[in-house]
Amino acid sequence: MIIDQLILGKKTPKSKFDTDKKSERPIRSIAKAVSWRVIGTLDTLLISYVLTGEVAIAASIASIDFVTKMFLYFFHERIWNKINWGK
Repeated sequence: MIIDQLILGKKTPKSKFDTDKKSERPIRSIAKAVSWRVIGTLDTLLISYVLTGEVAIAASIASIDFVTKMFLYFFHERIWNKINWGK
């Protein structure tokens, strides 16, 4: 093992993410959560504005929606990442 590293230039894995390609780093889940929430929040903002006709109310609804659903999505992703079904 040490000889392989010296002769072949193999590096020891730094974390389980380097060897387990079925898993993803939490930072990736965060980036996915934020990007999805931007899309979802724009949708919520538009729908809220169409229904209420008030920009301030629509912005309030969209901002609350952005924060709560981002956290829900992040934990949803992390739980699903631990489930091996379908991988």
